[in-house]
Amino acid sequence: MMYWNGDMGLWGYILMGSTFVLFWGAVITGIVLFSRSVGDSVGRSGQLTVSRTADDVLAERFAAGEIDEAEYRSRIAVLQGRVGPLNVGSRS
Repeated sequence: MMYWNGDMGLWGYILMGSTFVLFWGAVITGIVLFSRSVGDSVGRSGQLTVSRTADDVLAERFAAGEIDEAEYRSRIAVLQGRVGPLNVGSRS
């Protein structure tokens, strides 16, 4: 009868080491993928991400002083469809 003496040999250690690396790699990959799928609906600041409309961007530019009130009102009117497009730079 042959009894195993407890020595795994070189291939046993190689198999054990590679299995260890593959197992923990799969666990870490699973955690990263799960956290990314859950984190898609929440922004980095912890608030829900909201897509900005053209009106919002225009209001932010007005609040920052990039455009004056007359330009703001005329562009809002164009966006809301009350008047035709602005004739910027056209000469009559």
